[in-house]
Amino acid sequence: MNVLNAVINFFCRKPKSDMKPDKIIVGLGNPGAKYKDTRHNVGYMVLAELAARHAAGRPNNRFHADCLDVAIGSKNVLLLCPTTYMNLSGTSVAEAVRFYKLDPKTDLFVVCDDLDLPVAKIRVRETAGSGGQKGLKDIIAKLGVQDFARLRIGIGRPSSADQVVDFVLTPFRKDERVEIDLAIKNAADAAQMWVERGCAETMNKYNAGEKKQK
Repeated sequence: MNVLNAVINFFCRKPKSDMKPDKIIVGLGNPGAKYKDTRHNVGYMVLAELAARHAAGRPNNRFHADCLDVAIGSKNVLLLCPTTYMNLSGTSVAEAVRFYKLDPKTDLFVVCDDLDLPVAKIRVRETAGSGGQKGLKDIIAKLGVQDFARLRIGIGRPSSADQVVDFVLTPFRKDERVEIDLAIKNAADAAQMWVERGCAETMNKYNAGEKKQK
């Protein structure tokens, strides 16, 4: 089943079927029922929220990804969930960016999980390294640049480094779900703001108070 298919229940303004997207929003995760609702798939969850808000049709498979064309404000946006598995996400993202001749610096927004942020904390950046996130690492390698916007959602970290692989593939605990569900909605709001107002304003709003907390 397509990653976004379950949330397409209503219709908003429909982009032209032959549209060229102005922007691409990517949600990182692993395909298949086995990985549904796991910590590593929080990027998929954010795109499912965006699809529910802006759906104009049903997703299809392009660029090794489940894709959906939507309209956010005045912009045509491609929602893209790579189905290559996390570690090869760059194959899908680079193919779409190059096909549409978009500039990653201004036209690409990637949503992913982050082990180093507290659960449900979100952080937006204009440029950075991968921070150990393997999907981001592959995107940077395949695009050849790291200057693109990304939003990380904290998933917490296990007590031992050798537990990381199993940890990211487990669901959020019941006591974490309220905060995570709110973080998903806030992340979708941030993605919409990035489309309409750019990365600087989005960072100013969603990273507010970050220096005070350090």
